[in-house]
Amino acid sequence: MTRKKYQGESNNKERSKQKLIQAVGKVLKSKGYTGLTATNIAKVAGLSRRLISTYFESVEDLVETYVRQKDYWTTASGKVADMIADNPQRDTKQMIDEILQNQLEYFYNNAEMQKIILWEISEKSQIMYEACEERERLGSKVFALADKEYEGKDIRAVSAILVAAIYYMVLHAKSTDTLFCEIDINQPEGMQRIKNAISAILQKM
Repeated sequence: MTRKKYQGESNNKERSKQKLIQAVGKVLKSKGYTGLTATNIAKVAGLSRRLISTYFESVEDLVETYVRQKDYWTTASGKVADMIADNPQRDTKQMIDEILQNQLEYFYNNAEMQKIILWEISEKSQIMYEACEERERLGSKVFALADKEYEGKDIRAVSAILVAAIYYMVLHAKSTDTLFCEIDINQPEGMQRIKNAISAILQKM
């Protein structure tokens, strides 16, 4: 009779790694970035602390792995690359509009991503620096295509303002019940008004 191989958590490397990565997000949501310690992560994952050093170079490496998986721009890079490869002559206004609309939806619905952005703007860290650099590399590919269509217009500055607005409005909506410029993006009609405004700004450039 063939012995059944034990597939417990400690012996299943990939399963355990994913539980640790997922635990980072849970700790981030409940305790914020200051709570990202080996003890907290291991406890939430239901695994031994030693597995963090076994499967990752350090706690920082584990957190970086999580951030890279969750960061909107890094996650979207594959889709953007496909857009460019499939049709390098496509309307870049439409491409940028799609990216920003998707970012608004993703950021609004992802509490972990909201914590990551708060971390990014609250404290200097190598992890956040590298995530920002990755984001800039992706943005450069899109802007390189957009330069022809937006010749003489500063699409980078406009995009910067729109991205900053998305971050602030979502964080404001999630932390307070007050309106912002008489708009409530927690309501479908308010969210749609912001989406329409993004499209209008890009089309009028």
